[in-house]
Amino acid sequence: MQSLRQLLAALPLLDWASLGLFFLAWIGYAQFSKRHADGQGSLLAITNRVRRQWMLQLTYREMRVLDGAVSQALLSSPSFFASTTILIIGGLLAALGASEQTSALVLGLPFAVKTSTLVFDIKLALLTGIFVYAFFRFTWSMRQYTFGALLVASAPEAGQFAQLGAGADEARREFADRAGAVVGMAAEAFNDGLRGYYLAFPVVAWFFSPWALALSTAGVLYVLYQREFRSEVLEKLR
Repeated sequence: MQSLRQLLAALPLLDWASLGLFFLAWIGYAQFSKRHADGQGSLLAITNRVRRQWMLQLTYREMRVLDGAVSQALLSSPSFFASTTILIIGGLLAALGASEQTSALVLGLPFAVKTSTLVFDIKLALLTGIFVYAFFRFTWSMRQYTFGALLVASAPEAGQFAQLGAGADEARREFADRAGAVVGMAAEAFNDGLRGYYLAFPVVAWFFSPWALALSTAGVLYVLYQREFRSEVLEKLR
């Protein structure tokens, strides 16, 4: 209880307000993005449609070397980010282990707000937590892409679908819906991890001031919204 009181008293009211805004904005935007992923208004929704079309076309192909290569290429992105995130987490934990020296170094930067070592540790811990979350999302994305690759490998051959006669089209659609949904879930998990990377920048700005945390949170969410819902590539994919 005493430690909790010290923690609550360590941060000024403005810091708590900015931190609350940060979490509210992150959770709110994540829910907003997830809701629109079920429609046709976001980049994820449009690419989910493309993924389903890919899986549907796969059922007509006899040779699926290209599909295997694409599955492997999709897996490489979350794998790279997961490996990178581990290195970042290691660096942040090392900084937490030498927080007095690290805080002296950071607080020596221009415009950095002067705080206690406890407050500095809180900021570093939050930054570490964000990258831990991103790591879990990236690794879950990797697993789901692996599941998608298994579905690609186990898909019946085109001739087997054709043997179903009148039920062939329905069987193809059912496979495309299932496999496309799995790959789409992998893409959504990867997107969550990337969002964590983006939202780590406002926490870095928090080392300078709580106002920087609030303003940079708004700025990052604006960039995310523009890319997911108003980007030029989205118009081309529609």
